Amino acid sequence: MQCLEFILSEDYNKMTPVKNYQAHQSRVTMILFVLELEWVLSTGQDKQFAWHCSESGQRLGGYRTSAVASGLQFDVETRHVFIGDHSGQVTILKLEQENCTLVTTFRGHTGGVTALCWDPVQRVLFSGSSDHSVIMWDIGGRKGTAIELQGHNDRVQALSYAQHTRQLISCGGDGGIVVWNMDVERQEPLWSCFVVMISAV
Repeated sequence: MQCLEFILSEDYNKMTPVKNYQAHQSRVTMILFVLELEWVLSTGQDKQFAWHCSESGQRLGGYRTSAVASGLQFDVETRHVFIGDHSGQVTILKLEQENCTLVTTFRGHTGGVTALCWDPVQRVLFSGSSDHSVIMWDIGGRKGTAIELQGHNDRVQALSYAQHTRQLISCGGDGGIVVWNMDVERQEPLWSCFVVMISAV
């Protein structure tokens, strides 16, 4: 399947096609544009991760994942890509201009990864899962620390990190929004948080 690039008009009322990226053999599941490198990163149901040059449209490389990808994040400074998949695994690849290297894989979830969020300042990766948990992976500390955060009664659907307040925000299929205070120094698996319940529309 294709990834399509468009130019939006200034009033946002018109989209003009620019490029087609022949990226995958089946439905595209995730896509990221890296402005600093002019790269388009994508994953698909064909279990392929691919990246293209947005200037030339040329495919730069690819990698086959162990399961269908369901989360995608990228660190511009180190050129590491994080891919979460339905098996519950997170794969870390180091990207070069035309090749990639497998760095490591994280296995901590008992369900599929449903969301990823990267904090480039603290160099921490957060993964949410259908097992109702969020795991904080301390990558920058190089200690291999992984802390499990429990605050949902259903699958975690999305993650967002507010750097100015150092708060992680997660929402789940249970209708709850959890705000995690990441300034709290804890070694325990359960970190302090507060939960806001929202009703389905």
